[in-house]
Amino acid sequence: MEKTNPPHSPLVTAYLRFLQLAKVIQALPDGQEMDANEKALLQAVVLRWYEDQPMTVREAIGLAELGSPATLHKRITRLREKDMLSNLNLEGDRRAKFLIPTQRTLDYFGNLGQSMQQAHQNTVA
Repeated sequence: MEKTNPPHSPLVTAYLRFLQLAKVIQALPDGQEMDANEKALLQAVVLRWYEDQPMTVREAIGLAELGSPATLHKRITRLREKDMLSNLNLEGDRRAKFLIPTQRTLDYFGNLGQSMQQAHQNTVA
């Protein structure tokens, strides 16, 4: 097999270093892991929460690009069981259940952010 040269672009190097660091923290502290589909759903829910437009369960199970409604409902249940998502009901309206990240999720994304920052610092230095 022919040996190839590693990428020389600082941006490519930074991103690949980030992927290496992120891979280390992908497993949750108690040994549980999220599959790629759970991560994609979690990211979609948390991004909406971050944009101050929390996603309802109904909206989440309607994300057709991430799976069927039944499959998405199972993923939401698994993310709740892993303490990655929680429900929020608004006062006066018990029908709408909003999905919000737990502290565990915020810590998880904080660790990913720290890895990204570290990857950037390693390529700049």
